Amino acid sequence: MEKEPFFFIINFDKSSMFAYSFQETLEQRIIFNLNGINNLSSSISTKTAATHDIEVQPFSFGSYLQGFEKVMHHLKLGNSFLVNLTFPSKLSKPIDLASTFYAAHAKYKLLYKDQFVCFSPECFIKIKDDHIFSYPMKGTIDASLDNAAHILLNDAKEEQEHNTIVDLIRNDISRIAKEVTVTKFRYLEKIKSVKGEILQTSTEIRGKLSKDWKKDFGRLLLDMLPAGSISGAPKPKTLAIIDEVENYDRGFYTGIFGIFDGEIVDSAVAIRFIEKENGALWYKSGGGITHQSNVKEEYVELIKKIYIPTF
Repeated sequence: MEKEPFFFIINFDKSSMFAYSFQETLEQRIIFNLNGINNLSSSISTKTAATHDIEVQPFSFGSYLQGFEKVMHHLKLGNSFLVNLTFPSKLSKPIDLASTFYAAHAKYKLLYKDQFVCFSPECFIKIKDDHIFSYPMKGTIDASLDNAAHILLNDAKEEQEHNTIVDLIRNDISRIAKEVTVTKFRYLEKIKSVKGEILQTSTEIRGKLSKDWKKDFGRLLLDMLPAGSISGAPKPKTLAIIDEVENYDRGFYTGIFGIFDGEIVDSAVAIRFIEKENGALWYKSGGGITHQSNVKEEYVELIKKIYIPTF
């Protein structure tokens, strides 16, 4: 009997998790496109797919500095090696979430009940032929800079941050798989936005699952959450630091969403994220903090990540 594919979504702290058939997602007003696998129907208009920029009131530098200094204090104490610090910035003019969904170009896109839109470039895990793959993404730079690729690949802070996340993800996968190996390390990808092109570094990690992994698919997911790339290392202590410092509920931001068709899994980390809360719109963004981080550079990175990727 043919297995029915389903969509799943889990928030950052694992307090909310849902699974829907593709038909149920339409009934719930959830629209997704994951690497070409989607629930788009002819009844949904794509005429709203107008490309537009966004205007924001950035999260204040003073408030960011307070959070940054608390994180650095924990890093100096040895409570963490890497903390992914995020904050919400308020949009200063309204946008339509549906039109943003259609306008954005990303590997993973999600429009969730007119509550939020996500256009993520980052895979969480893929599973195919009893192998699990993860693609941690750490390190970005303005692609228009002279020698941008060389600068990014030779930045000591970015290298340390990337290596830390790769080690964390390898450890996470080792809990559920065997023969874990890095198959591609710190390769470059280019992303387009209305503000220009961005270079980013990613790594591919692969592990071999047991033949009966489908029986424990839910546990497999939960054992790896939250995703290491948007939390930090070591994970338990770092999550406590995030809870102390950020002082807001991430909700589904930096959670995961994906599809499972009975054989293949594809899923994304919910970043590049605009959420509607009490009539206001917020773009949530952030970056990894290590002991080598510079507060002004990290604040600029938080702002630069506020964009809509375009074709």
